[in-house]
Amino acid sequence: MQNNKRILAIIGSTRTNSSNLKLIQHFGALTRDLYDITIFEGLSGLPHFNPDLDNENPPSSVDEFRKLISNADGLLICTPEYVFSLPGSLKNAIEWCVSTTVFSQKPIGLITASASGEKGHEQLQLIMKTVETKFNDDTTLLISGIKGKFNEQGVLIDIETIRRLNLLVSGFNKLLSD
Repeated sequence: MQNNKRILAIIGSTRTNSSNLKLIQHFGALTRDLYDITIFEGLSGLPHFNPDLDNENPPSSVDEFRKLISNADGLLICTPEYVFSLPGSLKNAIEWCVSTTVFSQKPIGLITASASGEKGHEQLQLIMKTVETKFNDDTTLLISGIKGKFNEQGVLIDIETIRRLNLLVSGFNKLLSD
């Protein structure tokens, strides 16, 4: 029997019941036979990045976050775009890991789901390339107009988004197998 891959999902929105959370929940339902997904819920609890604290004894929440990344077989980031950029809390979390190798060669899926999202998606890819994660065109997805893709019950109903998300699942699974 094959063990499921351990995936750490990081949601860039700290909003309760955000569209990004709903998207990750849909991803989890699609992949329940492939992945054991852990959603990182401590994004807003990480302290502001301070290089003076980034030493052999970082804050415990940072140490725990880094361990979650290290122990995962792959990562999935799903984020909105705020003011044509990444949310500050997501950027902060990534900055706490730059001095480490936790992201190095880690397979990752990147989803930007927002009203527009183009600039944030470009920045996310640039940053994750800089920290040396492994991704490709098949493991990245930009979803503009995300709020209109769900019905009132929070169910993803947009056929094109579902199709594209299924393609991302296939690409991500292939990347994890390489």
